[in-house]
Amino acid sequence: MNTDQAFELLKSAGVPDELSIQTVRRWMRERKIRFEGKQRLSKTEYILEDTDQAFDLLKDAGVASNIGIQLVKRWYNEGKIHRLGNVDQIKEYLSTQPKLPAFEDRPSDMTIRELKVKLKAQDEQIKGIQELHQTSVKAMSQQRDKLQKEIASLKNENTELQMETKQVLKENIELRKELLRLKEELSKQGRGEEEKIQYQSAPHSIPQDFRRRLGLSKTANPKEVLVGFKKLLIETHPDHGGSAKAFHYIKTDYDQFKNSIKGN
Repeated sequence: MNTDQAFELLKSAGVPDELSIQTVRRWMRERKIRFEGKQRLSKTEYILEDTDQAFDLLKDAGVASNIGIQLVKRWYNEGKIHRLGNVDQIKEYLSTQPKLPAFEDRPSDMTIRELKVKLKAQDEQIKGIQELHQTSVKAMSQQRDKLQKEIASLKNENTELQMETKQVLKENIELRKELLRLKEELSKQGRGEEEKIQYQSAPHSIPQDFRRRLGLSKTANPKEVLVGFKKLLIETHPDHGGSAKAFHYIKTDYDQFKNSIKGN
């Protein structure tokens, strides 16, 4: 709290100006407040940390407890006090209020009217304490409800995360299965390509046994051999996903076989 806010506080408590100046100077020496000029004073009014600090300052400034109770209650409702403090601080503050003298010690000229005024002041103090307590209970109840809502929200988020985790694990298992299936298909396709390419690894001896290489019977005629060559050329052609090398070797044998037929 700065000096401007301290003056405003004492003014609200009804402390005379001269006493306010002395009190503010003493608070500065005791480092209870800090100096801050009017140029740095923001639009927001003074803010106290808790009710304990408020009661301590009011008690130190000599403000009567019946006035202080009402001020602290108003400041808290206006948001000038950050949070509630210890209830014992209220009792300690009330103990500074001069008590009514015992009946036998009272002056003989004390009137019933004066006694009623004292009793009314005590009633106002009790009422102020009760209202402050109710405000405290209400604030704690609201804070509890807020925490319960946050806990419920966290539980819902946890449940959603668990469901998402299960879904991700399920998708991961399915992807692994799909990967294994694709690897198996690629392996089969690779073996098929090897079987086709095996044709090119056979030695080009003369005469060549084209029927055996094409998987035809020994009695197959030249026309059937040509049909077999053409079918294999289509399968190994690069445009149909075949191997260029295999196509080259098969085409060489095809041309050689075709030329041998013409020579005959």
